[in-house]
Amino acid sequence: MDALRDLETLVAVVEEGSLTNAARRLGRSLQAVSRSLQVLERAHGSTLIVRTTRTSQPSEAGMRFYERVKGALTELELARTELAEELHRLTGRLRINAPTLFGPKFVAPLVAEFLQRHPQLALSLDLSDEYRDPAETGADVTVRIGEMPDSRLVARRIGTLRRVVFAAPAYLAEHGRPSHPRDLVRHDCVVRTGVPHPGRWVFTSPDGNEIAVNVAGRFDSNQVAAVNAGVLGGMGVGVAAFWQIQEWVEAGKAEVLLTDFQLTPLPLHAMWTRTRRLPQRTRLLVDFLAVKLGTL
Repeated sequence: MDALRDLETLVAVVEEGSLTNAARRLGRSLQAVSRSLQVLERAHGSTLIVRTTRTSQPSEAGMRFYERVKGALTELELARTELAEELHRLTGRLRINAPTLFGPKFVAPLVAEFLQRHPQLALSLDLSDEYRDPAETGADVTVRIGEMPDSRLVARRIGTLRRVVFAAPAYLAEHGRPSHPRDLVRHDCVVRTGVPHPGRWVFTSPDGNEIAVNVAGRFDSNQVAAVNAGVLGGMGVGVAAFWQIQEWVEAGKAEVLLTDFQLTPLPLHAMWTRTRRLPQRTRLLVDFLAVKLGTL
């Protein structure tokens, strides 16, 4: 940025007619202004400003240089202005990336409401369970369940999701109902793989003690939908976010177990690429999601 400041100094000296007035205009010291001119003149091998005791006037080479630099700086200032306006303008297209199950059920309905509130905006919703850098996907906001995977991103916690232990009535009728987390070691459990510590389920007891249980079973999968379907099909006991199985529970197809013991809730994050200034439309979207999803 020193080179840009030096060019701005040259323009100010030419337009103000003296180093003193240029220093006042730029809010810099007279010595700093003089140094900037010296740097430019050494770099170009010619005198750009002819200094006298009363005035400072551009040389012929200095005037030609000023005319070119002035145009470039004007374009740069215009670009800055347009960028500042863009950051605060509620127009354009936003792109959200969300999980494949959570997105259609919760984010998509909210998109409709958000766009009704802001008719000049457009929005694309991409669904994926695989974490990818937003800089690669072009996502303005990435919604993810669980801990923040990348400290290079900015993350805002916009909600908390309750997790429960559940099983199908047919499985419970054949194998019995666990009454304590430690009973799970004697049950077939459907485990999700591809996550940290698969098969390690951690509970909090009614008196606040932590109970960690290592479970296993005949079926596992790296996909949430497959795990839940396996439990629904009677393959064993599983763990899920309650919103994923709520309809099954209400329909009597699944039962929630061990209700006196709490599994660690899952944080819900909105994440975006670290930037000096977050566009106003992106900030409004994140605030909107936090209000709507904070009560799940």
